Amino acid sequence: MIKTDQLLDAKGLACPMPIVRTKKAINDLLPGQVLEIQATDKGSTADLKAWAQSTGHQYLGTIEEDGVLKHYLRKASTDEEKPETSHPHVVQNEQLKAKLEAGEPMTILDVREEAEFMFNHIPGAISIPLGELENRVTELNKLDEIYVICRTGKRSDYAAQTLAKNGFEKVWNVVPGICQWNGTTKNNL
Repeated sequence: MIKTDQLLDAKGLACPMPIVRTKKAINDLLPGQVLEIQATDKGSTADLKAWAQSTGHQYLGTIEEDGVLKHYLRKASTDEEKPETSHPHVVQNEQLKAKLEAGEPMTILDVREEAEFMFNHIPGAISIPLGELENRVTELNKLDEIYVICRTGKRSDYAAQTLAKNGFEKVWNVVPGICQWNGTTKNNL
């Protein structure tokens, strides 16, 4: 058993709620203390890793037991902590829809988990879950305009930042994401 200082129950919650609750819970800890987050959202692993990396907190790892993901984060010390950043280029759902309807050339990158993508996605979108993006950036063309989408805009923000750090210059985060998308969608079932 791993010794933790606080337990956060995020079971049954979908993105972005595990991150929202984690932010609040980690504020109650002292530097160096460990938070255990229990979640059932498969995307929470990539989300928490990306959030910890962007804020200076230490992602220790994840253990899966009986369908529950147990994530472990160590709170950063004051000198390790970083202010949370957001990708500077954002486009609204309606703007992306208009660009698609006008036939503008682009790449739509969907960074949700595979199951989320299979049930509902924008036709022509490429699926690379956030947790796999770092290892799969070579599948994307750095010269393309890339519009990154997820369920709510949070995972896509982390993904857009990852692409920018890897030399991609024409990257936009799509908000509020597929949860409020009213354009054409497709499922692969």
